[in-house]
Amino acid sequence: MKKVVFILSLFLLSQAASAQLFTKEKIKNNENFDKQRLSWGFFLGFNSYDYQFNYEEDLKDILVDNTVGFNVGLISDLRLTEYLNLRFEPGLYITQRNLQYDPSYFSGMDYNASDLLREVKSTYVHFPLLLKFSTKRINNFKPFIVGGVSTAINLSSNQENPDDNSVGEFRSERNMMFYELGFGVDFYLYWFKFTPSIRGVFALNNEIIQDRDPNSPWTGNVHTMKTRGVFVNFTFQ
Repeated sequence: MKKVVFILSLFLLSQAASAQLFTKEKIKNNENFDKQRLSWGFFLGFNSYDYQFNYEEDLKDILVDNTVGFNVGLISDLRLTEYLNLRFEPGLYITQRNLQYDPSYFSGMDYNASDLLREVKSTYVHFPLLLKFSTKRINNFKPFIVGGVSTAINLSSNQENPDDNSVGEFRSERNMMFYELGFGVDFYLYWFKFTPSIRGVFALNNEIIQDRDPNSPWTGNVHTMKTRGVFVNFTFQ
């Protein structure tokens, strides 16, 4: 996922640089697209979620093995000014994180290999409200930055599950709040506008649900656990 993000970043930067270096006037595709007050679209993409842990005591870190997940959603775009748009991008984000615990967490306890691993599957219904700040259109390119806030519902949180890690159930909060920052480039094609973008998301609230045992090896040393992640989306409008 990091390689994908790096390659896409280089691609977006190179396209933006090319658009600025070669400013000779060209035939503009969809010349009146940005004059619409409202526009609609959809996106497909990939995600990579992580956790940021803060601990009660200075013990070995809980390692997070993140995987590449899938995104799909809709877009509604409201033109506020020539260079500013308000966007609502509800979507479904599916991912999995594997938490690996060091054996030192189980000192003096009987444990097996399965106790050292927790598979955390997450299915987020994501509701971001974003402001998009664009540059002036250069031929058929227009770079932009985007930022805003979002809320999400984790359908796989296990928040209401009465079982905890003592029987293998890792639990987290169902309702999430994030702030988001990103960038991308609009490409005006003949029939539609295509937009690759990269966005970072950072949770504002603590997600961990403590086990009933205050000395639980899985949650006892965790003060806060917050999601952070990277989205790579491909938008069609």
